[in-house]
Amino acid sequence: MLTAPAEALSTRAGDRIAAAVVRDSAPVTERLLDRLFARLFQGLVYAQIWEDPVVDMAALEIAPDSRIVTIASGGCNALSYLTANPAEVIAVDLNAAHVALGRLKLAALRHLPGHEALRSLFVAADRPDNVALYRTWLRPQLDEDSRRYWDGRDGLGRQRIAGFTRGIYRRGLLGRFIALAHLLARLHGIDPRDILTARSLAEQRAIFSARFAPLFERGLIRWLTAQPASLFGLGIPPAQYSALAGGQPMAAVLRQRLEKLACDFPVAANYFAWQAFARGYGQAPDAPLPPWLEARQFAALRDRIDRCSVRQASMTEFLRGEPAASLDRYVLLDAQDWMTDLQLTALWTEITRTARPGARVLFRTAGEETILPGRVPHNLLGRWAYSADEARDLIRRDRSSIYGGLHLYRLAP
Repeated sequence: MLTAPAEALSTRAGDRIAAAVVRDSAPVTERLLDRLFARLFQGLVYAQIWEDPVVDMAALEIAPDSRIVTIASGGCNALSYLTANPAEVIAVDLNAAHVALGRLKLAALRHLPGHEALRSLFVAADRPDNVALYRTWLRPQLDEDSRRYWDGRDGLGRQRIAGFTRGIYRRGLLGRFIALAHLLARLHGIDPRDILTARSLAEQRAIFSARFAPLFERGLIRWLTAQPASLFGLGIPPAQYSALAGGQPMAAVLRQRLEKLACDFPVAANYFAWQAFARGYGQAPDAPLPPWLEARQFAALRDRIDRCSVRQASMTEFLRGEPAASLDRYVLLDAQDWMTDLQLTALWTEITRTARPGARVLFRTAGEETILPGRVPHNLLGRWAYSADEARDLIRRDRSSIYGGLHLYRLAP
């Protein structure tokens, strides 16, 4: 059980998640769905982040003096940004589970005996001796709250750290969502792993068209995906559901997003496809991995790991504590899709105040278009340059394929 201070911290974070998600003006049934989502979002949602760090780093153009602040989520991208050799990466998140996971990953890069141990814990993520790795190398180095989280038990009574002996990427809201998708596919005679056997983009498209595309025409699938709660496992709250749908049936939207994931990038180079279709990373030595897990990056990341930190806070809250003109790169994931106009204005007030010359802000949206015009006052947004053509190119290159839009704003001279 958590100590009183940690429990109080978690409760306050839960209240802030609810404040961000629950729409007070919505009908009662929608508010109930909002509250259910907020409750679920207090636990582990993403064991691996679902934003492409390679596209992020190309868009951000990280320099040696860059100070980056990002929403943590599963923590992978904050660590992957270190491969670009910035001055500092700060990951913030209200979710205590994500904070504990991010700090575990930091400790792993600092203290595990080598890259093979890192692979065992975060690539294989299912070996019986991973608990021993944790107890020997990581547990003594963790802060008290993170240690209590991993030593503690989930709602089914399982010790959380034991998830690394049974496939951590099958845990959390997203892991359970993917498990349900696999079950539905198998009930319809489809093995999702088949697409990973393709040897070319043409083969990938043929397999998708013959086996996966018809699934989205099934009545059960169309009915299930028409329920906003069905997408909670993707981390999509009810308010974001409509933006994702964009006026189309949700089954059609999900088909389009899955088709991009399955067909637009070679599976041999796309670890997001492995997570979706195999429920984990590939185990072959040449299987694709996020930058922070690549063997060639291990020594450099260990040298730079003290430049990265994970903090429990909202982005706006963190920025209020930073000096003016002190940050260069901001990564907001899709958090703005949840925000009210007042919250967006507060966030962009702090971004603009803390931005150095040449600063960049990167974020994703469920829909295709940027959500900021007309919602953030012009005296703030007018200080930032935006290109719709560049946004379309960025989202086209994003291998995760979940989002409709990827947007980059530059502080105007």
